[in-house]
Amino acid sequence: MKRLGEVRVTKANVKHAELVAPHGGTLINRIAEGQYRERLLARAESLPRLELTPRSLADLECIATGVYSPLVGFMEEADYRSVLFNMRLANGLPWTIPISLSVDEAFAAKLRLDAEIALTWKGQVLAVMTVTDIYRPDKGAEARKVYLTEDLAHPGVAALFASGPVYLGGPIWLVNPIPHKDFLTYRLTPAETRAEFARRGWRTVVAFQTRNPIHRAHEYLQKVALEMVDGLFVNPLVGATKADDVPADVRMRTYEVILSKYYPSKRVLLGVFPAAMRYAGPREAVLHAIARKNYGCTHFIVGRDHAGVGNYYGTYDAQKIFDEFAPEELGITPLKFEHAFYCKACGQMATTKTCPHGSEARVHLSGTKVREMLRRGEMPPPEFTRPEVAEILIRAYRDSKLAPPAYPA
Repeated sequence: MKRLGEVRVTKANVKHAELVAPHGGTLINRIAEGQYRERLLARAESLPRLELTPRSLADLECIATGVYSPLVGFMEEADYRSVLFNMRLANGLPWTIPISLSVDEAFAAKLRLDAEIALTWKGQVLAVMTVTDIYRPDKGAEARKVYLTEDLAHPGVAALFASGPVYLGGPIWLVNPIPHKDFLTYRLTPAETRAEFARRGWRTVVAFQTRNPIHRAHEYLQKVALEMVDGLFVNPLVGATKADDVPADVRMRTYEVILSKYYPSKRVLLGVFPAAMRYAGPREAVLHAIARKNYGCTHFIVGRDHAGVGNYYGTYDAQKIFDEFAPEELGITPLKFEHAFYCKACGQMATTKTCPHGSEARVHLSGTKVREMLRRGEMPPPEFTRPEVAEILIRAYRDSKLAPPAYPA
C-alpha cells in the first residue's frame, strides 16, 4: 500500500514539474553521475579527508539536491559577509543564514586554494569539494547578526562557537548517496516534490515547517491556508535538533496518524526537510521559506515565534522580517498567522483576530504543562491535541524516548 508522501517519479511527470521558479532561477543538482562520478571517486582516494558534523552533513545534502538553490557549494567569504550584513548573497539575491564549512587550524594549514578535498561521514566518502576560499569568520558578528545574541545558552550560538575557527568555501559534487536509514519514502528532493505537485495538478502549494508534533493550533492554521491553495506540503525538519525536542521518529508517527485521519489525502503531501535546526528565529524563517520555494511551494506558513528558542526573539519577529524584502525578491508568499487557540465560548478554534472573548474562555496549555501531563500518562484536552497524537507521545514518554524540556514551548 502506498504510504503518505510516497512519490513515483517518471519521465512523464518530471518534464511537467516546473511550477514557481527556484530561487535564483535554476534548480541546482550537484549529484555526480556516470563517468564523471567514477573519476571523482578515483581522485577521492588520494585526497585529504574531512569528516563532516551532523550539521555540515545536512547542509551538504541540501546543497547537492537543490534545497539550497542557488548554492552549489559552501559559501566563500564574499557571500558569507554579504549574508551577515545585508541578508543577501554577493549578487544581491536574498539569503539570510551563512552556509559554511568549518575546520580546525591543523586541517586548514594543509590546504591550498583550488585543491580538492573529500568530505566523509563515518569514514565513507560522500562528496568532493574544490576549495576556492579559506577564511576566518567573525563569529561574534555572526552570532549577533544571525542569532541576535552571543549567549552560549542559545543552542545555535553554542554550535557556532564550538565549530572550527576557519571556514572553507567552494563547490561540491556528491559522489555517494547520503546514508539515510529512516523515513526513506518521505525523503523527497525538490525535483521529486515538483514532479508530484505537477502530477496532482497543484499550481499553488502552501508549505508548513515544523519540528514539533502537529497540535490543534497547527492544524487550524494549515486548514485555513488550505482553503486558499491547491495543496498542503507538510515538511517537518528531521536534521539535528536540541536534545529536548521531540525526536523525529516519534514526530513522524504523529504526522502519519493525524494526516491519515483528519486531512483530505489528495490535498496533502508529507515529506521530510533534511536540514539541521539552527534556532535562528527571524533569519531562519526566511531561509525556511526560500527552501520551500525550491521544493515548488508558492506560500509558506509563518506562525508565532517561528524557529525560535527561549526568549531571544520577539513573538512575531519572524513575520516582520519578511517586510524587509520586496515580494518579488523572495518569490514565495508568507502567510502570517496569529497564535491560535480553542475558544470555549465560540466553540471552535480561533485567534485574537476572530475571537472577542477573554483568556478565561481559551484553552491554553504551555509546552511545559503538556509535557508534564504526557509524562504522567494523562491525556491533554482534545481541544489542544488530537487523542491519537497524544497517545503516541504518552507511549514515547513512557518508553523514556523524550528528554525533560529545557524551554517552555
